[in-house]
Amino acid sequence: MKTTWIKRKSFILEEIQTKKNKFQQFGITVAGGNGQGKKLNQLSWPEGIFIGNDKSIYIADYCNSRIVQWKLNSNTGQKNIPGRNQNNQLDNPTDIVFDKENNSFIISDAGNERVIRYFDKNQQVFISNIDCWGLTIDKNGFIYVSDWGNHEVRRWKQGDKQGELVAGGNGQGNQLNQLNNPTYIFIDDEYSLYISDFNNHRVMKWKKDAKEGIIVAGGNGKGYSLKQLYYPRGVIVDHLGQIYVADERNHRIMRWCEGDEEGEVVVGGNGLGNQSNQLNSPRSLSFDNEENLYVGDWFNHRVQKYEKI
Repeated sequence: MKTTWIKRKSFILEEIQTKKNKFQQFGITVAGGNGQGKKLNQLSWPEGIFIGNDKSIYIADYCNSRIVQWKLNSNTGQKNIPGRNQNNQLDNPTDIVFDKENNSFIISDAGNERVIRYFDKNQQVFISNIDCWGLTIDKNGFIYVSDWGNHEVRRWKQGDKQGELVAGGNGQGNQLNQLNNPTYIFIDDEYSLYISDFNNHRVMKWKKDAKEGIIVAGGNGKGYSLKQLYYPRGVIVDHLGQIYVADERNHRIMRWCEGDEEGEVVVGGNGLGNQSNQLNSPRSLSFDNEENLYVGDWFNHRVQKYEKI
């Protein structure tokens, strides 16, 4: 029985290696890239990104306090959600997701310490008085929010007053039941929650109803080796369960398989810079419906697309 299990595990790992996504190493700038600024062909510290089915890119343009949409092959964006100088203003938004069930965007309006819902040119406050950063939404339409200051993640339904604690909430720390300034998050179809545990230099996976998480990337202190992360940010998971992490201070995107001792560099990792094969403090990650990889390249004020090959 044990031999059969070992052979089965070996077969699964070999299949994953064979089917792993590979990407062009030279990114295409699909938004921004014209220096830091507030013009519609510019971005200023882009944070969270969402890719629509038509490959439109919605960007939380942090320092411009706006959400901008860049349509496929466009040279400029368009501001379709009110920013700092308008009514119902945003202030330093950090993330955006789309709620298919309610045909609305959910936005982490960090500077205003709230999460808002935006639809049909109207917006409503979804959650108030929260030190929000990252967002994700499960297949039932429940919203998950990482609370940077309280070192926890909560799940929210419409009308909730407090939300349900699903990860952390045991004070700031590095134990398996603790987080230290969580940022971006991702939920899979099994309701396992992946959390970029920023100041612990690791990514945690909290299974549904778990009382503590498991380390699935990093967790060996900050550093440059393939066993380490250095202030991780964006985290997403592909159809094979491979975990992608924006390794901010190492200027690279890493991929980890749960249980592996070290990750691999997927794109970037060629030093800090603004060339098409370089990144400068990547923050956010997203896939489109063809699993092309998009990276919010924070210090280069652009979004890079790495085509799947």
